[in-house]
Amino acid sequence: MKQKTYLVTGGSAGIGLATTRALLEQGDRVIITGRSAEKLAEVAQSLSGDLHWVVADNGKLSDIQALGDMLQRESWQLDGAVLNAGVYQPNIIGESSEEAFDHTFDINVKGTFFTIQALLPVLSRGASLVVISSLVVEKAFAHSSFYMASKSALEGLMAGMSLDLADRGIRINSVQPGVTATEIQGKSGMDDTQIAELHQWMASTPLGRILMPEDIVPSIRFLLSDGSLGMRHAKLLIDAGMNL
Repeated sequence: MKQKTYLVTGGSAGIGLATTRALLEQGDRVIITGRSAEKLAEVAQSLSGDLHWVVADNGKLSDIQALGDMLQRESWQLDGAVLNAGVYQPNIIGESSEEAFDHTFDINVKGTFFTIQALLPVLSRGASLVVISSLVVEKAFAHSSFYMASKSALEGLMAGMSLDLADRGIRINSVQPGVTATEIQGKSGMDDTQIAELHQWMASTPLGRILMPEDIVPSIRFLLSDGSLGMRHAKLLIDAGMNL
């Protein structure tokens, strides 16, 4: 089977790391991005396979453009990409700042759009783009309006881009993970007690536990594969049954 080449943004942790590991295990070549050179290097040392890494902050257009320029300069050709990099910051309406709003949209929406734009010259005809969206597009959560709005906006962009890229055979689909155990909880400000309570709360779902990154990966792999050729702007909800 022909080796394929994929880019995974935010590939050094959580769903991005689990996806990277799975793609390497099936013999693919993978480029991961992230903000920390140290963390990217650690991941590269811990995994075996054809793995490459590039420091690129999804919230900085200069980093995104530099990534695209490097891929063109080195004559990369991508069979697909997983647009995973994102941020979650809880916000209370009466205490929310413009800075937090802009930070959320810069990374989750603006960064993802301009990453796709930067990749266009190196995307093969028929390439598959998988956007990591969220259950929050379908189900409201308290203190999450910035995050909810950013993921909804992202899916709106996907719909338009699906039409714009149709003549190149490029498809864009998304995965909507429910509450998944990743570093995002700690980065959002939750302490160990709150994270434990979240796990306990997820035990009441039909799945009976919190989702793990490995639960999301099979759907991402499917959307990257030729099995999804007939799909455009499809949204695969993986929520442990929370939305029932």
